[in-house]
Amino acid sequence: MAQDVLCEVENCVHWGEGNICQADRIYVVTRADDITTEQADTDCKTFSPVEH
Repeated sequence: MAQDVLCEVENCVHWGEGNICQADRIYVVTRADDITTEQADTDCKTFSPVEH
């Protein structure tokens, strides 16, 4: 299992300094069929925007 999950989305509540994701769990889904070969067909459902 990955020790560090990197994320550059600074407006996510789970974003941490050094682009380290601070979420307890990561949930990624495909926007296409059940199987995809394209990165663009995936979404991180863990994302939650920072409230201002």
